[in-house]
Amino acid sequence: MVRSLLVIPLLMAALGGIWLARGALQRWRDLRAAATYELAGERWPMLVRAAGAMICGVCVTALTLLTALGAFGGLTPRSQESDRAEPVVDAAGTGQGGGPAVRQQPAPPVVAEPAAASAAVSHFDGVGQPGGGELLQSAVPGPDGQPRTVRVWLPPQYAKEPNARFPVVVMQAATPRKTADAEVPDVFEGLTAALQTGRARPFILVAPEAPNGTAHPCDLVAAAPAAVADDETLRAAIAASFRILAPGPASWGTLGVEGGAPCAAAAVLSRPDLYGAAAAVSGRYDAAALTQAGAEAPAGSAAKLLLAAAKADTAGLDAARKLQAALTAGAGPAAKAEVKISDNVQDYTPDRERMRLVRQAAQYLADALAKAS
Repeated sequence: MVRSLLVIPLLMAALGGIWLARGALQRWRDLRAAATYELAGERWPMLVRAAGAMICGVCVTALTLLTALGAFGGLTPRSQESDRAEPVVDAAGTGQGGGPAVRQQPAPPVVAEPAAASAAVSHFDGVGQPGGGELLQSAVPGPDGQPRTVRVWLPPQYAKEPNARFPVVVMQAATPRKTADAEVPDVFEGLTAALQTGRARPFILVAPEAPNGTAHPCDLVAAAPAAVADDETLRAAIAASFRILAPGPASWGTLGVEGGAPCAAAAVLSRPDLYGAAAAVSGRYDAAALTQAGAEAPAGSAAKLLLAAAKADTAGLDAARKLQAALTAGAGPAAKAEVKISDNVQDYTPDRERMRLVRQAAQYLADALAKAS
């Protein structure tokens, strides 16, 4: 439609140019005749007509090229573009535009896929850029088969190093149907501070939604480690969607802050074959239950655990020391756990202390896990 409209100004410019050119030629002949009889004549009318004819010639050339090459094809209205596009058929048999869909053949029957295969095709959408990185979100099936929200934070180095693969840290949540970054919104500030100061190597942070069914999910994970929000489906989804190192204790760690700290401790103590290290920040722990979970862990690997609390958090430091003592006196793999306590963080406000504790936890996890390669 747009190309055909170009013909009108093209014809007008051509006719105008011809008319002006003829006028300029006539004036030129008049001037020559006047010069023969030694008479004076005005040249301006001839020059004006000649200039106008030249402008019309340029317009004709430009319009001809635009019409031939279709330079205005991008101006086609979107409605016309959608009319030319192939109709998309949804599950109800209607097109996305609201009209009847064109169905050339019946849709193949839907075949149920394993949970891991379904998670592998999860699509993560960007939801923000905290801490200079990128935060994405998707719905991934949980252990019960129901979809749960999973958020992934990519450090700034992920975009700067397109060929590198990164270790992963799973951040545990303590509130049902919530992700840990919603409970600890300043976690990205602490991670970025650790990266910017060079105290930590970059890693990908994964924050799965805590399971439902109990008001305090982390209170039960010591007795039932399967309640920790991590499973094969989650690992398959992350591995299929992002550049990560192979899942395993060498490249996967876990982090818990405040209410999520017992979940992180339980995850690494009960499954050191999956997590290479854990950092539990400002937590309160059931030392007996966690020691029992550690004693029943798979043999052959020792858990690495950082228990961090602010210097003024006497209750948190007391809980950390009791857990360390209980693990040391425990049986089996629990006694082999490498437990460190951090008690040197002090600042003006609890928020700043928490940010510094997260930065310290990020440094510990980065040192314990393999570096991006």
